Amino acid sequence: MLQRLAASSLWRPAPAPFAAVVRCVSSGSVDITAPLNFWAGKRRTSQEKCSKENVYEPATGRVLCHLEPCGAAEVDQAVKAAKSAFDLWSKLSGMERGRIMIEAALNIESRREDIAEMEVVNNGKSITEARLDVDSARLCIEYYAGVASTLAGQHVQLPGGSFAYTRREPLGVCVGIGAWNYPFQIAAWKSAPALACGNTMVFKPSPVTPVTAVMLAELYAAAGAPEGLFNVVQGGQETGSLLCHHPDVAKVSFTGSVPTGKKIMEMASKGVKPVTLELGGKSPLLIFEDSELENAVRGALMANFLSQGQVCSNGTRVFVQRSILPEFVEEVVKRTQAIEIGDPLLEGTRMGALVSRPHLEKVLSFVDQAKKEGASVLCGGEPFVPSDPKLKDGYYMTPCVLGNCTDDMTCVKEEIFGPVMSVLSFETEEEVLQRANDTTMGLAAGVFTRDVRRAHRVVEHLKAGSCFINNYNITPVEVPFGGFKMSGIGRENGQVTIEHYSQLKTVFVEMGDVDSLF
Repeated sequence: MLQRLAASSLWRPAPAPFAAVVRCVSSGSVDITAPLNFWAGKRRTSQEKCSKENVYEPATGRVLCHLEPCGAAEVDQAVKAAKSAFDLWSKLSGMERGRIMIEAALNIESRREDIAEMEVVNNGKSITEARLDVDSARLCIEYYAGVASTLAGQHVQLPGGSFAYTRREPLGVCVGIGAWNYPFQIAAWKSAPALACGNTMVFKPSPVTPVTAVMLAELYAAAGAPEGLFNVVQGGQETGSLLCHHPDVAKVSFTGSVPTGKKIMEMASKGVKPVTLELGGKSPLLIFEDSELENAVRGALMANFLSQGQVCSNGTRVFVQRSILPEFVEEVVKRTQAIEIGDPLLEGTRMGALVSRPHLEKVLSFVDQAKKEGASVLCGGEPFVPSDPKLKDGYYMTPCVLGNCTDDMTCVKEEIFGPVMSVLSFETEEEVLQRANDTTMGLAAGVFTRDVRRAHRVVEHLKAGSCFINNYNITPVEVPFGGFKMSGIGRENGQVTIEHYSQLKTVFVEMGDVDSLF
């Protein structure tokens, strides 16, 4: 997902040309030994005897570091640190909180390349995309730093001079549980609105990508945040369960799969805790015959191949009006075959490695299943071995375009979460709308057309929370992002997210005598 960056570059010096960038790390050269847990202002090692888990570098397949999962004692310490910080943080004015958040954003800007490199090493996406993810994180924190001082209630005049007013108050300790496709960005997207409202946070990254969330914790601390404001605990399902069930946790925000989201919701319900769930998608992209073909092709590529196709909002069901199908497919296949695959830390790379060996095998199995069900592999869908010997064990595949797809195929119905585009044809607007909405999920949708009336008419009928007209996968932090149906509950980004990280208190003030019935 991308953020429009033109306006944000006005206040900072222009970056050096890519050719002039001096790379601080290279694929296969990084070993991480520092602890990845962080609470009460510093990195922490596990006090419990537990088996460490290997964390891999996707580009090379080598072990990058070892993860120490947090048990009950560590989770409790992190939550207590957050609870202690809440007493101080929640009493600051919005302006005071905003100043610290702005300083954190400046820290991110100064460490942009370092963070992006670590994101690449741990996640496998290209350095070009990783930089944009870091920028999105910074912009999100900047945005909510500004929002923090605008939080306000409402005054309501009542008869006889009495009145009522509302107060928007923080919830307390919030838990954020992140996904592996946007590790640093998600940590910022969840923490920024929470902190702006006066909450504190305990964040659990995916155990697959644990490296950069702790960098964000250090950047908040360096900005002057109180100890315990933003804490990081590592681990998998057990650690997440401990967080959801902890009695001092007020809210849980989760990004990930639908099945895990259901479990999070069930656990949180036992404490009647509000949840924000940003879950999966199987989003449609509708391309009408009057589309500007070049933009439609670009949009389809952006809708399918960002982050090696590992994007929840991807428009993987590409519906193309039959009259332009041959021309569209020819151009999409040509552009897809030209995508540069390889070392994600090289500037020319546009597709890096998938996040893990099991996930690569899962994505490839979807391609095999599609062939068995009658789809045509127009290009890609095979394991890829880069020419650099150090990358031979990395998790690469060629981006895939599937043709002759039908609505009942597995590749069309199920979320693949990899670089696989399914192309389908349609005849009429009414037909394609019915087919586009025939899914249990509703995270995103897109339409390409020159007809402005059709564009808005189609968007009105698409059952999805985030819709795009003549573009795709653009996510400015100023606007809400989230889904319909089984794609989630609540929103991230935008003004409305404040409502998900705060609670409303109503105060009635009587200016006369009590009018009693007794």
